[in-house]
Amino acid sequence: MRYLTLVFVLLLSISWASSYPTHEIFMQCMATQFGPYTKSVEIIYASKSSLYSYLLQSSQQNPRWLNSTTPKPLLIITPFQESEIQAAILCSKSHDYEGLSYLCKTPFILVDLINLRSIEINLEDETGWVQSGATLGELYYSIAKKSEINGFPAGICPSVGVGGHFSGSGFGTLLRKYGLAEDNVLDTYLINVNGEIVDREAIRGGGGASFGIILSWKIKLVLVPPTVTAFTIHKTLEQGATKLVSKWQYIADKLHEDLFIRVIIQDVENGTQKIVQASFQSLFLAGLGLEAQDYIEMNWIQSLLYFNGYQNGDPLEVLLDRKTLYKSFFKAKSNFVKEPISYIGLEGIWDRFLKKDIKWEVNSIRESNKHVHWIRMLSKYMKPCVSKYPRAAYLYYRDLDLGTNKEGSMSYSEARLWGVNYFKGNFKRLAHVKSNVDPNNFFKNEQSIPLLPEY
Repeated sequence: MRYLTLVFVLLLSISWASSYPTHEIFMQCMATQFGPYTKSVEIIYASKSSLYSYLLQSSQQNPRWLNSTTPKPLLIITPFQESEIQAAILCSKSHDYEGLSYLCKTPFILVDLINLRSIEINLEDETGWVQSGATLGELYYSIAKKSEINGFPAGICPSVGVGGHFSGSGFGTLLRKYGLAEDNVLDTYLINVNGEIVDREAIRGGGGASFGIILSWKIKLVLVPPTVTAFTIHKTLEQGATKLVSKWQYIADKLHEDLFIRVIIQDVENGTQKIVQASFQSLFLAGLGLEAQDYIEMNWIQSLLYFNGYQNGDPLEVLLDRKTLYKSFFKAKSNFVKEPISYIGLEGIWDRFLKKDIKWEVNSIRESNKHVHWIRMLSKYMKPCVSKYPRAAYLYYRDLDLGTNKEGSMSYSEARLWGVNYFKGNFKRLAHVKSNVDPNNFFKNEQSIPLLPEY
């Protein structure tokens, strides 16, 4: 589960198809936008640049997309100012699990917002403004430096970029009390298809990349107690993991809102034997006063270090590291479960974990196909256990197996086949918004919101 959350850092960048045949024409256009004394060349990197590979890899947390067969952007742009993004949009007329921030079948330009990551915290009204290039770790660090009683309900992985995370929901240890990150967004500024900076309140939950480039977010801070309690308990099948997971399914939604418990299922090595282990990770928004070694009392910001595997006493500055501690190849799938999975269903899942091959550590087509096949088989097995009509999925555990937009022909009726999995009945509403704000479908990718037929 820790690996899966990392993908959200990909959304620090937005990519789009370029209609210009060469990067020289694009450079000429940028020079025209900024005048004859432009410094735009200092923020634009072609494949021959010594920094090109570094920039391409720096925020890409899934090595699966760094192989030699993956299409690469014609140019990488690292703007320092909003006007430079506006110019890039005007000159380009033509972020996630499946690498859509880094991949495209047609020539494309990648805009990396890494230099646009300022954060302003206002404790008087308990709000903040954060630019899209910032990471969750940078946001949490900025809050903690100003307040010991304020936090923000978003993910636990510090290297995740706020831009994609906020626009696609954003869940973490505070969700049971305060909801998702998007529930606590008050306002946004974005650059639309015309290169204009506009104020929009409603860019929440629909995936911002379909409507423009989001520059900054106004967020509502929440109150956290001075002391919280965290624990992690590991149980194997022999120790009754199946019974505990089954019981957790029945009580998880009935627990007090201050208590968060998630379960991570993984296969681990026990000597020469592979076993299935269930890890129960919890955060309780109060102190328990217990002496048991399984329970640790700390403040809220320290709990983020705890859930990321840092050691007690590590400085808060580790949150500023934009690289994750754990980088792994992966293919993700997600489901929403409306009814508890039966004992038999759980045991079938464990059996498939035990039959899984070794960890995905080699970046080759053969290894990729093998591991992707395994997760597809697991997903097929779980079909009777999860939601139906549609089989709901989480937007930013991006899964192109659900369906994609056809290049050059984005039909709403075809897109609806995968869109309802993410958005259910809201998909048509999002298509209506898309048709109004981006009628020529400039901001698009394999799973972007399409236009309605009448537009």
